[in-house]
Amino acid sequence: MMILNNIQKVLIANRGEIALRILRACRELGIKTVAVYSTADKDLKHVRLADEAVCIGPPSSLDSYLNIPALIAAAEVTHADAIHPGYGFLSESADFAQRVEESGFIFIGPRAQNIRVMGDKVAAIEAMQASGVPCVPGSDGALDDDPIKNMALAKNIGLPIIIKASGGGGGRGMQVVEKESDLLAAIELAKTEGQSFFGNPEVYMEKFLTTPRHIEIQILADEHGNAVHLGERDCSMQRRHQKVVEEAPAPGITPALRNKIGQVCAKACQAINYRGAGTFEFLFENNEFYFIEMNTRVQVEHPVTEMITGIDIVREQILIADGQTLSFTQDAVVIKGHAVECRINAEDPNNFMPSPGKITQYHVAGGLGVRVDSHIYNGYTVPPYYDSMIGKLITYADTRLGAIIKMQNALSEMVVDGIKTNIPLQARIMEDAVFQQGGLNIHYLEKMLGEPH
Repeated sequence: MMILNNIQKVLIANRGEIALRILRACRELGIKTVAVYSTADKDLKHVRLADEAVCIGPPSSLDSYLNIPALIAAAEVTHADAIHPGYGFLSESADFAQRVEESGFIFIGPRAQNIRVMGDKVAAIEAMQASGVPCVPGSDGALDDDPIKNMALAKNIGLPIIIKASGGGGGRGMQVVEKESDLLAAIELAKTEGQSFFGNPEVYMEKFLTTPRHIEIQILADEHGNAVHLGERDCSMQRRHQKVVEEAPAPGITPALRNKIGQVCAKACQAINYRGAGTFEFLFENNEFYFIEMNTRVQVEHPVTEMITGIDIVREQILIADGQTLSFTQDAVVIKGHAVECRINAEDPNNFMPSPGKITQYHVAGGLGVRVDSHIYNGYTVPPYYDSMIGKLITYADTRLGAIIKMQNALSEMVVDGIKTNIPLQARIMEDAVFQQGGLNIHYLEKMLGEPH
């Protein structure tokens, strides 16, 4: 068993499947775990399996999983060494990362300064441009209040353009402009949404790419100046800016192109002194990459990268936070085969309304090349307070079509009774002839569903 220098006990500041995923990685490293939970989550699987468990508040996220003082207090009373934020909740909160470190604990993630810069879209773009990462043509900074200047900028970039809130995410604070006459109103609306949703009225302008794919690069970097990339994922199958299916590697990306953009991302991490796991998200159109944002955390879709590289990303996060040097170099990263991930949500597959409730029967898919990351079990009650994702189904095969066929079989085997799930939708996607061809743009799923985009 590996000997760690500084981390003997980790507090898992999250819930659901990612909390269980972190617990498993800690167990393999011989690290003790502390689960925190709201009163609605006392029966979660990782709460039962952890060495210690602390209730941090009522069901509301604001009073539990987003309650920084409660999380710090839980780490103090259990004498934890480190805190892993998972994804969502406080995982990309620079203030939380700073409070964790100031309180004497190790934050299993990037430094607060990196999170703060990358959380501000304008600052992130400026940092990436300085590091040589290709960005979407745009305003190269926040827009001011000069309407003449903004109109001239839009003309220079060329319509259509998109106005984005600097602190935005999840599709909010974004306005597409196809006519010059709509520009000024769109800017004001994006500012209003930015202030309302993110407390920041700052907006910027970019060229609007009409049929891009969503390609992202996974990186790992240690505090000793080493950085590697683990190839790319295709996350283009989206509905309302939310990912539904992810896969790796991305169809049509050549090894030369992968290595070129991957090296750029790794060097950017070295330039900004980045530490931990991170993901560079790009729009990809006409064989060109355009940076849109960096996620400073582990991604929901990290398993597909793990399947094609054999590298445990969560384990590496912990070792990096422990102060250790990356145990492998770029030359040792070998991409082999193909992996597909379907997000399994507790929702009506027809109208996408959440479907909380008690699971009366649960049967998990299995077989060679099938992985299920989920916290649910027979008799578990899905609460109505949190994200509807209840698990991830991942398949791996030598070829993309092989992985899709495995996914079709796995979806047909999976049983989750008592609530509605999106398994029928995922089966429909896997059977879609156009999807099976690969290389689709981010609008395809909404088009397939007959929804406006």
